[in-house]
Amino acid sequence: MKKFSGKLLTGAACFFFAASLYAQKPGDEAAVREIVKRYVDAREHQDPKAVEALFTSDADQLVSSGEWRKGRGEVVKGTMASSQSTGGNRTITVESVRFIAADVALADGRYELTGLAGGQTRKMWTTLLMKRGPDGWRIAAIRNMLPAAPAPSR
Repeated sequence: MKKFSGKLLTGAACFFFAASLYAQKPGDEAAVREIVKRYVDAREHQDPKAVEALFTSDADQLVSSGEWRKGRGEVVKGTMASSQSTGGNRTITVESVRFIAADVALADGRYELTGLAGGQTRKMWTTLLMKRGPDGWRIAAIRNMLPAAPAPSR
């Protein structure tokens, strides 16, 4: 019985230690949501320096057209070109934030572009992968997705 209690205590200690490694700090979810807000604001103001400051150096972005921007410089260049060519207003409504590890977060949200040519609205989904570094949270990857029509039934 004594051996079993010792093993149980050791197992519990290992579990709580491992769980603490993946624990998020208070305010992490708010900080992740704030980065998304700052990203949208920087794009709306077409401010390349503000956009650049939000990304990791090795960031990438796969957009709904299939273009894959690799590296912070290409992400900034592509986002600025896209904002200038499409115009309109962008919003991202974060639906969920999930922490993959203590310093990695996944933010999923509805991404809308309104006021496009002809008054059209474009509704998409976006996923932002964020990493916490010495300077706080930064965007490491973005995936924008256009919902597809359901597959036809057999």
